Amino acid sequence: MIYVTGDTHGDITRFKSPEMKKVGRGDTLIIAGDFGFLWDNSKQEKAALKKLADKNFTIAFLDGCHENFDILEKYPKEEWNGGKVHMIAPNIIHLLRGQVYTIEKRKIFTFGGGHSQDIEFRRDNDWWEREQPSHEEIKEGIAHLRENNYKFDYIITHEPPASLKECLGVDVFERLEVHAFFEDIIKTCKYREWFFGKCHIDKHIPIKFRAVFNSVIPLK
Repeated sequence: MIYVTGDTHGDITRFKSPEMKKVGRGDTLIIAGDFGFLWDNSKQEKAALKKLADKNFTIAFLDGCHENFDILEKYPKEEWNGGKVHMIAPNIIHLLRGQVYTIEKRKIFTFGGGHSQDIEFRRDNDWWEREQPSHEEIKEGIAHLRENNYKFDYIITHEPPASLKECLGVDVFERLEVHAFFEDIIKTCKYREWFFGKCHIDKHIPIKFRAVFNSVIPLK
């Protein structure tokens, strides 16, 4: 079974929640950005990663707006289920932007990254420009959409499409190229559901959109 949840931000207690108990041996848990367990290489962080590496399911995460990209990008790129990844551990996998993965016969398009709303406080300390998707990453994503005839089972991103902001009750402080890209996906692609993590809420937006945070949702 494949499950989707929202931002974990390096909080190991999230993996002890009642919601997480439904994830079992051989399953895949996809985290929609801000994984947060690759941040400072501290002893505490390494111990948490070891606990996750001992899980009997796969943890596949998108990057979000609070990641240490210097650490992430030290891992070599590999192929996994049809797309490019950073393999952190045999069962901990960073899903790269604009990739398509086939997991349990379901075709999933992923696109991490976005814009930090707290950028002014973090810019001189723990902010990475690479959190914002580049033009080249978007071009690669467009190519993969075309290669798959614009048909997917699921789309999973960190940022929501900007056109949903009123439904979510949040503001989009900065328009990025990726926002326009996501609006094009809405118009051109066929998919069952679109999941995104950034807003830290659990909310279904009819018909096909779902903000996810603490919930652990099965992909059927």
